[in-house]
Amino acid sequence: MSDLIASENAAAVRAQTIVEKLLHTGTVAVDELAAQFGVSVATVRRDLVELEHRGRLRRTHGGAVPIEPLLYEPFRYNSSFHEQIDRNLAEKRRIGLAAAALIEPGETISLTAGTTTTQVTRSLRPGANVTVVTNTVNVAMELSQRADVRVFVTGGFLTGGWFSLVGPATAQALGQFFVDKVFIGVNGIDAQRGLTSLHPEEAAVIQAMLRQAKRRIVVADHSKLGVVATSLICPTAEIHQLITDAGATEAQVAPFRQLGIEVLLV
Repeated sequence: MSDLIASENAAAVRAQTIVEKLLHTGTVAVDELAAQFGVSVATVRRDLVELEHRGRLRRTHGGAVPIEPLLYEPFRYNSSFHEQIDRNLAEKRRIGLAAAALIEPGETISLTAGTTTTQVTRSLRPGANVTVVTNTVNVAMELSQRADVRVFVTGGFLTGGWFSLVGPATAQALGQFFVDKVFIGVNGIDAQRGLTSLHPEEAAVIQAMLRQAKRRIVVADHSKLGVVATSLICPTAEIHQLITDAGATEAQVAPFRQLGIEVLLV
C-alpha cells in the first residue's frame, strides 16, 4: 500500500511539473521529461494521456502543448483577438504561475477580466480547493471541468471585448462575497495616477471587487507599468502587491515600492 501511495504522489508531482513547464515554455517534449524525472518514456506518455483526459494539455508528436479552450473557437480567424492573447504571452504565463502560488487551499478569490488573469486561472494547482468569484465568462468556462474549484459567476451585461459581465447587477452580485484575494488585470498602472481601465463599466466592476477583498494583487506585465488609461479604478496606494515580469526596469518598479507596495518580479 505504501508503494502505491508513493507512486501516486510521484505521478501527481510529475503532472504538476509538466503543467507548470507548459505554462512557462508553451511546449514539452517526452524525451526531455523522461530524463528530467528519471522515468521511462512510457511513463511520461501515460502522464500526458492522463493530463489530456483532464483537459490540461493537448498531446502532439513527441510531446504536448497547452490546450486552447473551445470557448475561443469562434475567434480562430480573428487576428486582433489572437494578437491580444499572444502579446507578452511568456511573461503573462510566469505572472500567472506566481500569482497562483499565493493561493491557499480553502480560500475564496476573485478575478477580473483580462489575458493575465486568465493565466492565473490556468495556473491553479491540482486539488486547489478554492472558490472563484468572477464576472468573466471565459474564466468560468475554463474552470468548468475542475472538480476542486467552486465557481460563482455574476450576472450582468456581456461586453464583447473580453467576455466580461458589467453593470449594476454585476456589482450587486459581487457584494455578496468577501474574498481573501483579488487578482486585478489593468490596462495601465501608474504610481501617481493609479490603476486604470479603458472602459468605465469595467472600472466600476473592479472597484466593487476591491471593496470586498482582504488582499489586492495587480497582475500586469511590464508594458502596463507607467501607463494611464481613460478610467480610474483606484489610487495605486490602495493595492498590496504588484506581480510583474523581470522585463520591468528598476526605474519602473521603484515608485511602487516607495508607496509600500510589495513588488514581485518573475
